[in-house]
Amino acid sequence: MTVRVVTAAEAAELDRRAIASGTPSRTLMQAAGRATAHAIISRYGDDARRGVAVYAGTGNNGGDAWVIAGELARAKLRVRVHETGEPRTPDALAERAAALPLVEPGSPDDTAGVVVDGLLGTGASGAPREGVADAIARIATLHAGARIVSVDVPSGVDATTGATPGAFVRADCTVTYGTLKRGLLLNRDAAGCVLVADIGLGAAAAAWNELPSLVDDTLVRAIVPPITANAHKGTRKRLVIVGGAAGMAGASILAARAAMRSGIGMTKLCVARESLEAVQAGEPAAMAAVWPESADEARALGEWAHAILIGPGLGRTSASFAVLEHVLRCFAGPVVLDADALSLFEGQTRQLATLLDGRAAVITPHEVEFSRLTGMSLDAVEAGRFEVAADLARALSCTVLLKGVPTVIADGTLTNVSAAGSPVLATAGSGDVLGGIVATLLAQTGQARESAAAGAWVHGRAAERAGGGRVRGATLDDVLGELRAVWSEVRPLDGPSAPDARPWLAELPAVGERG
Repeated sequence: MTVRVVTAAEAAELDRRAIASGTPSRTLMQAAGRATAHAIISRYGDDARRGVAVYAGTGNNGGDAWVIAGELARAKLRVRVHETGEPRTPDALAERAAALPLVEPGSPDDTAGVVVDGLLGTGASGAPREGVADAIARIATLHAGARIVSVDVPSGVDATTGATPGAFVRADCTVTYGTLKRGLLLNRDAAGCVLVADIGLGAAAAAWNELPSLVDDTLVRAIVPPITANAHKGTRKRLVIVGGAAGMAGASILAARAAMRSGIGMTKLCVARESLEAVQAGEPAAMAAVWPESADEARALGEWAHAILIGPGLGRTSASFAVLEHVLRCFAGPVVLDADALSLFEGQTRQLATLLDGRAAVITPHEVEFSRLTGMSLDAVEAGRFEVAADLARALSCTVLLKGVPTVIADGTLTNVSAAGSPVLATAGSGDVLGGIVATLLAQTGQARESAAAGAWVHGRAAERAGGGRVRGATLDDVLGELRAVWSEVRPLDGPSAPDARPWLAELPAVGERG
């Protein structure tokens, strides 16, 4: 099932549509509470047997918390509830009345092994008011060492922006309902692991095509072509990587290694003459050539390639720009532009649009490169990453893969979001690895947005595997080493696919190291 990535306002609208179509609001609340109780019992059962402390706010988020309290009490767990005030909605009042006889009297104490944060929901904004802020502080101090599970979004975290203007809860796990809120992706440190529960919003969410959708293994499996029994290096396609200025051969080598570990049939590294020996020694499985110095040489290079990746270690000189222009003018096939290839077009989006016109193309900027290319401030790019990626895609008639947390992939019509990843990727060279993966898929499929989305997910998933446990010490070699395992995870299924038995619409692991 498609998982949409939404703002707080969009989440509220989906609730409204579901209710208007005949699903009672209290039914949604009960489904949310039951899903969260299931998560607590299945993931933190041993901790929960020490007792559960439930913190309930006055809105519908507090109503969800009361459902959770009742479900856990029925499971014979010791539950105590701390309220910040009388419930303000009929559904929350009804769930409080149903659960109150089941829970233990008295405020939660410091023996609880699990804390449920149901103080503030997706509609909250700004700094928490005094009573809620006190409860947030109580969670942090009284329950240090307990497992903290947040309801829909950690209290104090803006569901749209991820901002924390005041006190906020740092959760071990957030169970969110029906959709994935943007703020959970923009503040992974506060969210912990994220579970998206199906509470009956699927039809309304699936029908709203303008909303971004989360990339998952199902999408990747659909785009990646199988390597058949009679495959040969030609059918697995040929990729040219243009880059490797003097002193920067390593970037092209990383991209080539990623392409090879992603199934490309043949790779040719096209580098500055000074880098030729370095790439031949660094990646002997790849062919090597020097930068084209004329249109004829660029045309010959393009005739060999099924796709070209331009940018890894290209440099920002007049010579490298001449190479870039030769290749784009003389090769009409699929291209991926990264790093220096984008910086060379600083403030020249119209010229870039002309050179990309009529082909399957992907550009893969990070925020600084995006700012440099468009002239937008870095703050504006970071604050509006979902919207600006789509705007630039329309302006350039290409697919934009805006790297970051999260990665946004847009073609101007549809938008995907990849939440896969780890701080392992916060190092020089990770973009070169991504470029090699995306360019391989583009060479093999010709589909720009799908290749970019699948490549971003595979890249991120390999980083998650490489950085499992402790991030410090993991390198890009570790990421490259995990690619084979990730491709095995998404290999095409034999025969008709079985119904998906996973309990969550999506599951994002906690990433990074906590102090």
